Amino acid sequence: HTNWHRRQAAKDEGVLDGFVQRDDARTTVMLCNFPFDYTRDMLIQDLDQEGFAGAYDFVYLPFDFKTRKCLGYAFVNLVGPSEVQMFWKVFDGFAKWAVPHRKACRVTWSIPHQGRDVMVARFRNSPVMHSKVPDEFKPALYDDGQRKPFPPPTKSCRAPRERDLVRLLGERPRARTSALGQ
Repeated sequence: HTNWHRRQAAKDEGVLDGFVQRDDARTTVMLCNFPFDYTRDMLIQDLDQEGFAGAYDFVYLPFDFKTRKCLGYAFVNLVGPSEVQMFWKVFDGFAKWAVPHRKACRVTWSIPHQGRDVMVARFRNSPVMHSKVPDEFKPALYDDGQRKPFPPPTKSCRAPRERDLVRLLGERPRARTSALGQ
């Protein structure tokens, strides 16, 4: 692709020269290239230390239940479009990780899910919200920098697969028994 094509694609995505266009109303971004050893608490600490305490209301750092490692990306919803431009400037290229890591963070839009309410609707009935999943692996909501409870599910949440829960909780797998019970 030529530079013109890249600029046109960025314009179509609502970003120009690495920054959010002024009239863009989107608030949910995806942060990429996280260290796999990162936790949600480390991400929150980074957000707050970089001056965004109270500027976000939803944070989710997905994890692989099998490895207990993050998947290398996170979703953050900012409280308004005006916060997004400064957030983009700070975190696109961010490399002050709490653990050693060679990659720099990249910021992009969360597509197609945008906004706190949409993110809550996306996850509130998800297996990740099941009561057996530890809190550290769940999406988190905030209001003025304070953690708030996630709304209860509107239907029963399917539990993650048992083998994933066993790994996640650090329990030993149950012994298999034969059909004869021996």
